[in-house]
Amino acid sequence: MPRKSGLGKGLDALIPGGEEGPQGGPTFLPIEKICANPRQPRENIDPEGLADLVSSIREHGILQPLIVTRDEDKDEYSLIAGERRLRAAQLAGLEQVPVIVRRVSEQLQLELALIENLQRADLTPLETAEAYRQLVEDFGLQHEEVAARVGKSRAAVTNTLRLLKLPVEVQSALREGKISEGHARALLGLNSTAAQLAALKAVLDKELSVRKTEELVRKLLGERPERPSAAAHPPEIMALEERLRARLGTRVTVRHGKKGGSVVIHYYSDEELDAIVSQILGE
Repeated sequence: MPRKSGLGKGLDALIPGGEEGPQGGPTFLPIEKICANPRQPRENIDPEGLADLVSSIREHGILQPLIVTRDEDKDEYSLIAGERRLRAAQLAGLEQVPVIVRRVSEQLQLELALIENLQRADLTPLETAEAYRQLVEDFGLQHEEVAARVGKSRAAVTNTLRLLKLPVEVQSALREGKISEGHARALLGLNSTAAQLAALKAVLDKELSVRKTEELVRKLLGERPERPSAAAHPPEIMALEERLRARLGTRVTVRHGKKGGSVVIHYYSDEELDAIVSQILGE
């Protein structure tokens, strides 16, 4: 099993040793010998950003080598990291590119492609969820193992995976940017596909914010609405809520008063509750 890796390290430090060029540096390969990573989680690349990269490569060349692994059965190489650079190099008309060749397993190819994109915040929520799914279902990793490899909390991994349980229509709205990940997570709280689709229609028709969507979900579930606060949350309390949400992977409400207050952690399934408890207890 590959060693665990963290997002704080450079990709080259995460990959076992392999072939290198002269003086331990990169070597050069013809572009036609490099194939796309079959485990690449990213589905789309921003055209505007790619055009900027093409211009940069035409002027300065490729400053950071691509990372590839050799296919022993064919005279070609599979890309591990650097898909944007490879596509931009093709558009720029380069015939060869600098690469570092490493020997890695299929599982590590997926992990490294996922890590590279997460470091650059390039993946959409659904692309991230699909990559997590591959690690769980195709390679048998537990949620805790996935979390350790990509530098996320177990709760964040679990909640991201749950996005794949949404109806196709909701996933399409998320993929197309019509709703945010916050909207999608709120809709996961509803118990049926019909309710989720009805709520989605309301969100789109009324252009509801994430908070209004959460209120809609609670109303559809028959829960009592939260009492509005006398005044808006101070910026420091709102920042604290965001930190807690990022850490626990779910909505957190801080009710702060002069003599104390309370912290309300929301969850929408037994699985999510288990993940949150494990995160809090450090299990």
